[in-house]
Amino acid sequence: MNLFSLIDNLSVLNSLPALSINLLGVGKATALVSIVGAAIGIFLGVAAKKFEVEVDEKEQEVRELLPGNNCGACGYAGCDSMAQAIAKGEAPVNGCPVANSETHAKIAEVMGTSADATDKKVAFVKCAGTCDKTKLKYNYYGIDDCKKAAVAPGGGPKQCNYGCTGFGSCVKVCQFDAIHVVDGIAIVDKEKCTSCGLCIAECPKNLIELVPYNTNTFVRCNSNDKGKDVKAACSIGCIACKMCEKACQFDAVHVNDNVAKIDYSKCTNCGECAKKCPTKVILSELVNNTVNEAKAV
Repeated sequence: MNLFSLIDNLSVLNSLPALSINLLGVGKATALVSIVGAAIGIFLGVAAKKFEVEVDEKEQEVRELLPGNNCGACGYAGCDSMAQAIAKGEAPVNGCPVANSETHAKIAEVMGTSADATDKKVAFVKCAGTCDKTKLKYNYYGIDDCKKAAVAPGGGPKQCNYGCTGFGSCVKVCQFDAIHVVDGIAIVDKEKCTSCGLCIAECPKNLIELVPYNTNTFVRCNSNDKGKDVKAACSIGCIACKMCEKACQFDAVHVNDNVAKIDYSKCTNCGECAKKCPTKVILSELVNNTVNEAKAV
């Protein structure tokens, strides 16, 4: 055996104690970590059981029935808050405007009550001032936002201070693709509208209101100006002539603040007011269909 082999053997022997010490340290550390982990696990388990928050099963069932849009139209922060309020009896079972009557009935069944039947409503924009009907005061080059345009001189570029500015702020907030700007004014697709009310809150001119889904008669004007000023700004605006009042046999339409307004609790959709309206600002689907059929013949 040469000198070099002897030195190597001695080096291996010298390293064995250190190796055994290192393995012992690792074993102790592993055991310590395991014990600490087990203790933490037991503590968390006991704490979870002790501080467990009981979940109302009715609340969970109601939440599953709600549409989940979290639009806030019900007056609560979202569907979770709404479900909690319904389960506690703080909100009506038909409080969600987005849900339909069938969903309201299911929620009422969960709560062991009955849901009052509610007529579906949809948003309607009270303006007919399209690009060919209204006039411009000036060219607007600002931000395409209705609220920004509304604080511009004269309430916006259109001659009518009450009309739709057409920049589509209502379109941006609608989660259901139910409203679009067509020819300078916002138009609602009532088949898509859920009456959530977001567009109503967004409109700076207060042009949008909820009307019964089944109604066929609408006043497409919101101006409070006198007839002469209205005609100067828009060729189709309400001139407060009151001919609609005289034509209505059901006391359902009256002119207030120089604009015709319909009481939908009395309106029968007969269309007589629309027939008599000289500017045709009152829209009646019944009258329009009759006119279209006459043209087609």
